[in-house]
Amino acid sequence: MTAPGWVMIRCAPKVWLSQEVRDDLERFSRSRTLPASLVERARIVLGAADGRDNQQIATQMGLCRQTVGRWRERFLAAQIDGLKDRPRSGRPARILAPAIAEVVRLTTREKPAAETHWSTRTLAPVAGVSAATVGRIWRAHGLKPHRVKHFKLSNDPRFGEKLGDVVELLRHPPQNAVVISVDEKCQIQALDRTQPGLPWKKGRCGTMTGDYKRHGTTTLFAGMNIADGRIISTFMPTHTHRDWIRFLKLVEQQTPQDKDVHLILDNYATHKTPAVQRWLAKHRRWHLHFTPTSSSWCNPVERFFRDLTGKCIRRGVFHSVAELQQSIQRYIEQHNRQPKPYIWTAKAKDILEKVKRAWEALSARGGLTKVSRALASIERCLAAEAEAAACAP
Repeated sequence: MTAPGWVMIRCAPKVWLSQEVRDDLERFSRSRTLPASLVERARIVLGAADGRDNQQIATQMGLCRQTVGRWRERFLAAQIDGLKDRPRSGRPARILAPAIAEVVRLTTREKPAAETHWSTRTLAPVAGVSAATVGRIWRAHGLKPHRVKHFKLSNDPRFGEKLGDVVELLRHPPQNAVVISVDEKCQIQALDRTQPGLPWKKGRCGTMTGDYKRHGTTTLFAGMNIADGRIISTFMPTHTHRDWIRFLKLVEQQTPQDKDVHLILDNYATHKTPAVQRWLAKHRRWHLHFTPTSSSWCNPVERFFRDLTGKCIRRGVFHSVAELQQSIQRYIEQHNRQPKPYIWTAKAKDILEKVKRAWEALSARGGLTKVSRALASIERCLAAEAEAAACAP
């Protein structure tokens, strides 16, 4: 019994957070990819941990006081797990586990007659379910038969050694040296569309004709300074060893003379001709680091070429080679105004283990016509690294 004139005021329970839980909740509260409900509940708990009562939090977030109190109590009862929705009964499942497993099996193990892959409508009558059900099962299991990703595993007999050399150079550049990633982007076409594209408007993206007029080609020689991201470039009509030497002379002029120059480059024959070797012999400060064959992904300048193609060339309309070169040069100049250093974080050991698993998966499928020469190199490098780690104090 309470005395006459007194009113019972229920105080919200205190919320205490460890630093680890607070970090998780703050990350949830800033997220743009998590469900909005979880973001909202994380903010409620953070507000409660800061000492605010339910009414203050509700007013600030535009919620009712009862909602804030409910999630405060659920968090106190089960911590972060308490912020998740509780299971609901719902309607009993009509598509049972065996039917779902059969759809997954057919999708991953078999193909329709005379076709390369299933669609929801071709698989539905075979599995005895609706096309919408097939689509839901595919989404739940992350299956996308209509999509294909391309890959290529290098079969370089010195894959491990070359990869380790390049990755070590990228992660730990030598002191008093310049590391430059170089390559040629060959046969860049100056394409002019036969008709102008339709203007953009609401509900319609940009358009261009499928046919074109070609006004010639050019070759871009480019080198990316790993330390600051700046690009050294020039254009040439061909990409012979003479053109390559001219580009090396350009790099020689634009790098400090008191520093060694380490080049990361591919295995193109032009880079190894006797004339190139003689030029390098006269310039002792130059050192070449070749990437493994079929491994352009570990040559950083290729990422710059990707951006150049997507943002400057692919949708461009050029009436001459000179116009194409001017457009590319403007893009490079804009890039060099605010360059960003290239930072490589992946370890060679992690990459080698991943490529090894890929080769083993291909071997298990029985699709290889010859033994991988790269696999022996990978195993040799991994064994050497394991031995070095075991001998380390």
